[in-house]
Amino acid sequence: MKLSKYLFTGVFMFSLAGCSLFGGEEEIVQVSPSPTVNNQFPIQQVWRNSTTGNTHIYSLLGPINYDNAIYAASRSGQVKAIDLSSGSTLWDVNLSQSTLFSSKTALFSGGVSADDKYVYVGSERAVVYALDRQDGKTVWEKTVKGEVLARPVPSEDKLIIHTASGILQGLNRDTGDNLWDVSFEVPALSLRGNSTPTIAHGAAIVGDDNGRVNAYYINDGQLIWQQRISQPSGSTEIAKLNDVDSTPVVEGNLVYSVGYNGSVVALNLSDGQPVWRKELGSIHSFAVDTNRLFIIDQNDNVQAIAKNGGSELWTQSNFAHRQLTDPVIYQNYVVFGDFEGYLYWLNAENGELAAKTQVSSSGLISKPLVVDNKVIVQAKNGDIYAFTKN
Repeated sequence: MKLSKYLFTGVFMFSLAGCSLFGGEEEIVQVSPSPTVNNQFPIQQVWRNSTTGNTHIYSLLGPINYDNAIYAASRSGQVKAIDLSSGSTLWDVNLSQSTLFSSKTALFSGGVSADDKYVYVGSERAVVYALDRQDGKTVWEKTVKGEVLARPVPSEDKLIIHTASGILQGLNRDTGDNLWDVSFEVPALSLRGNSTPTIAHGAAIVGDDNGRVNAYYINDGQLIWQQRISQPSGSTEIAKLNDVDSTPVVEGNLVYSVGYNGSVVALNLSDGQPVWRKELGSIHSFAVDTNRLFIIDQNDNVQAIAKNGGSELWTQSNFAHRQLTDPVIYQNYVVFGDFEGYLYWLNAENGELAAKTQVSSSGLISKPLVVDNKVIVQAKNGDIYAFTKN
């Protein structure tokens, strides 16, 4: 059973009483109002494009950049290539299936990725598509071993897929043929989402739903190491969740990762042994700069953590339970969105809120994208925006 990552501030926003899943005691969640700020600089919308909407659906679909083009998808099956500078549409295809008597949406869910030849997107129907990057024509589509909730990751001649069934698959990127697969143990209850693998030195580094970070050779799927960073604890099922859904960050000989109800860790890339560990739980991938990790914890506090040792540098606590997106670094600011569609800029040095703008009342869920001095965001209704700081 997969629970929405925003369960606490979604279906069960105000009262969790009377449900055995959470225990017998009432638990009230207080959602902070959007903080007020006098913008320290103007935020300019450069362009806007759109895909068919996802407004009422939980979806982490977000755009990707490759070679000055933005590639984006909608849940229903639309995939677009957008010119980075102007926001104009380069090509637009729809992979939903319609006949005279019925229609079948693609249910895209796994995010979009691209390389020098193809654009890839995965779906809740356990299908992965490869499209020609130049014109959007379908090169292949293959059924894989579970819903694709994580972004497909291309590396050289392979495409690495992490499915909701706990399967890590290596596909041939030109044909979609399965080359190898490995299975993770999947608990009965987990958060809806999966870790997107990071490729480094011929290995796929990926989190699983049992609190571990894993390293596998991408050539044959052989295990290199596993390391637990989150341990089940507590008396309720929610307290026992220990998914590692973040995308690992690899720098030099270190792997940084974080788990729900767990820790943020720095692991040795060679053998997975912990270099340092700090108790801090999160569902989010984090942003990094030269010396710091910027982490949004599972209560939506924003923290800056030193890469060297994991000490806390600052915490910004004015966004409690606002269902924040993953953060990104833009110049010297930490940028993220929230469920009401606001986009925020925090000063990376001290965590001070420097500016905000409301992008779309439909809300923001997916991680913003920073490219060519622009912040690209996709709202829940499918609209895609480019902003710049003046």
